[in-house]
Amino acid sequence: MDVSSILDHLNDPQRNAVAANSKHQMVLAGAGSGKTRVLVHRIAWLLQVENVSPFSIMAVTFTNKAAKEMRARLESLIQVPVNGLWVGTFHGLAHRLLKQHWREANLPQNFQILDSDDQLRLVKRILKATGVDETKFPPKQLQWYINGQKDEGRRAAHVVPSADPFSRTQHQVYQAYEQACQQGGMVDFGEILLRAHELWLHNPDLLAHYQSRFRNILVDEFQDTNDIQYAWIRMLAGDQVSVMAVGDDDQSIYGWRGAKIANIRNFQTDYPGAELIKLEQNYRSTATILAAANAVIENNTGRMGKELRTDGELGDKISLYSAFNEQDEARYIADQIETFSATGR
Repeated sequence: MDVSSILDHLNDPQRNAVAANSKHQMVLAGAGSGKTRVLVHRIAWLLQVENVSPFSIMAVTFTNKAAKEMRARLESLIQVPVNGLWVGTFHGLAHRLLKQHWREANLPQNFQILDSDDQLRLVKRILKATGVDETKFPPKQLQWYINGQKDEGRRAAHVVPSADPFSRTQHQVYQAYEQACQQGGMVDFGEILLRAHELWLHNPDLLAHYQSRFRNILVDEFQDTNDIQYAWIRMLAGDQVSVMAVGDDDQSIYGWRGAKIANIRNFQTDYPGAELIKLEQNYRSTATILAAANAVIENNTGRMGKELRTDGELGDKISLYSAFNEQDEARYIADQIETFSATGR
């Protein structure tokens, strides 16, 4: 079979990732190294070279925009629709499962999704109903606590509060919140993933069905996964499903919202024999910018190790502007964009 349309225009490490014959792959993709192209071409390789059914592929992204782009680029590459392929965000795919298996998930058929504002209003109602003083226990802080517990995969029943009154009150609010959601058929964003994970845990036959269906799982932005997301993927993959994780430990910036850099670092331990492929060729920035970025990031501890490079031009020297505040910073950037546009840069 002619695979030139899939492998042409890729560099050697990209080709290695696309045509990998190992069961699991950890693709360490630096900024601007073409990771989306690798994911799209890997799926095309599975479909057209290995004759994998699109129904057996799940691709997980972090934004709906990225999911739409991946599907569009794939269909453009192989020139046929890819019906049956599951491409979406963690929340989108988990929500799809819960809609299909609402009984097994112990949910009403028309369960309601709570956005962040809805969730905050519910927390405030619970505080009012239980007589908790909002000035001492800010609703936003309690909302953050509840979401943090869910990101870790912990229900209120799994949390052992410490002896201090603040911890006990947080736990009591979490318990009341869970009860209100269950009684009202309401599901917040964190609950979507937690409930989908419990769907696997409590329904082994259902899990086995999806494990037999999805034989290839691809996960983008793997450095941004939290505990419950990775646990969901690991349960679905089991011992037989092939997993390709694409990410960059140097771009892990969402620890404040539950992302665990340990997930990307432990992948090869969790999946023995996983092939490590590094994408270090940058197609976005000048050599000057990459040299500065490499010099900064090399000071990070616990790095998996890579160095971005480019065949492009050296580029202008980096200039430094110390803004007084965020408004001054925004004004300076806007002025620079206007100047560059006017001079054709």
